Amino acid sequence: MEAKGVITMTTQEARRLYVIQQVVERKLRQRPAAALLGRSVRQVRRLAQRIRQEGPGGIVHRLRGRRSNRRHAEAIKQHVLRLYQTRYHDFGPTLAQEKLVERHRLRVGRETLRRWLVAAGLWAKERQGHVHRQWRERKACCGELVQLDGSHHAWLEGRGPALVLMGYIDDATSRVFARFYDYEGTLPAMDSFYRYARR
Repeated sequence: MEAKGVITMTTQEARRLYVIQQVVERKLRQRPAAALLGRSVRQVRRLAQRIRQEGPGGIVHRLRGRRSNRRHAEAIKQHVLRLYQTRYHDFGPTLAQEKLVERHRLRVGRETLRRWLVAAGLWAKERQGHVHRQWRERKACCGELVQLDGSHHAWLEGRGPALVLMGYIDDATSRVFARFYDYEGTLPAMDSFYRYARR
C-alpha cells in the first residue's frame, strides 16, 4: 500500500518487483521471468503493465487491507465468543468448534475460532512437551533396581549364528551380567534371571 511515498510489501513481493522491473527495463525476457517467479507469461505481462502505469506500488496485492468476502459477521463472532465463555470455557478450539457445529449449527473454522479466542484472551496454548528421560538419583542399595535388556547384534560377525545378548545392570553399583541366547523371549529371560540371581 502506498502512503506518503512509502510502500509496504512482503519479501516475496519485493523479489517479484525486482524481476518484473528487469522485464520492464528489457534486461530479462518474459518467459524466463515467469519461470523465476513460478507464474505464467500472461501474469508477468500483466504485472509489467501495472508497474509501468502505477510504479512499484503496482506489485502489491490488490486485496491487501480489504475485508475478506469469507469473513464472518461481527455478530456471529460475538455470539460464538459468548457461547464459549458460558458453556465451553474449559474446551480447546478443536473440541469447542465440534460442539458449536453439533449443538448450535454454527460453522466456524477451527483456526478462525482459535484466533478469535486468543485475541479475546480466552485461550492460550500451553506447552505440551515434557522432560524426556529426566535425571534421577541412583538407587542406594545393590539389587534395589536391576535393568534388563536384550541386544540383537551380529555378535559373531557372520562367523556363527545370530545371537541375542541378554544383559543386566545394577543401578546402584553399575555391575553388569550378560549371557548369549538364540532368541529374546520368556525362556531366555527366565533362564538369564535365574543365573543372575544365583550369581
